[in-house]
Amino acid sequence: MAIRIYVVEDEPSLREMVQMNLELDGYEVTCLSDGLTAMNQLSELGTADLVILDVMLPNHSGLEICEAIRKSSAVPVLFLSAKGTTTDKIEGLKKGGNDYLGKPFDLEEMLLRVRVLTEPARLAQKQTFHELILGHKVLNFETYTVLDTATHESESLSKKEVDLLRFFLENEDKVVSRDEILDNVWGKDVFPTSRTIDNFILHFRKLFEEDPKNPKYFHSIRSVGYRFTRN
Repeated sequence: MAIRIYVVEDEPSLREMVQMNLELDGYEVTCLSDGLTAMNQLSELGTADLVILDVMLPNHSGLEICEAIRKSSAVPVLFLSAKGTTTDKIEGLKKGGNDYLGKPFDLEEMLLRVRVLTEPARLAQKQTFHELILGHKVLNFETYTVLDTATHESESLSKKEVDLLRFFLENEDKVVSRDEILDNVWGKDVFPTSRTIDNFILHFRKLFEEDPKNPKYFHSIRSVGYRFTRN
C-alpha cells in the first residue's frame, strides 16, 4: 500500500510540481486548492500519512487547518510558506506542525523532509507484513520460506528475494520501474543490471504462478518495469 499524502496548496503550478514529484517517488497524492475544502475534509486529512499545508490559503489558513486537524489526529504536517522567518516557523510548530519549509524551496530538500516525516508509516507497513498468500503458496516473511499448502512442500528464498517481494507488496497494483526497484531493493550504491530483476521475476513466476507464461500476479509492463497484484 502506498504512503498517502494530502497537499493543500492554492498556487496551481507549485501544487502540480509537488504532486508530480511526490508521485514519481511512489506516494499516493491527493491535492486540495483552498482552506474551505480542506476544512470540509478534515477526517480524510487526519487519516493520511502526511499533510503538506500552505500557510496562506483562501478562506482558512494552513495554521487554522492544522489546529483543526490536531483536535482528532496526530498525522504529520509539513508547512510550506513564503513567510520563512524564525517567528513564522515557531508559530507553525506551536499550531501543531511537525516541520516548516520556506518558499522558494529546494525540491530535493522537500522530498527528504517528506521521507523523514513518512518513515513511521513506512515502517508500520513493513511490520504488518508477516506472510503473503498467492494461490496455494504461502510466503513467511520471518522464515523466508514458501509453503505449498497443496503438497506441503516448502522452498527457502534468499533475503534479496524476500526483500523484493516485500517491495512489490508495499507497492501493490502500482507500476514500478526497474530503476525504482534497483534503488529501493539493491540500493543506490550497488549496480546490478536490470536483467537481475528479470531473473528474479522468472523465478517468482515459476514458484507462484499456475501458468508462468500467463502470469496472474507478476505482470510485465513493456519498456517500464513490473506491476504486482493479488487480484
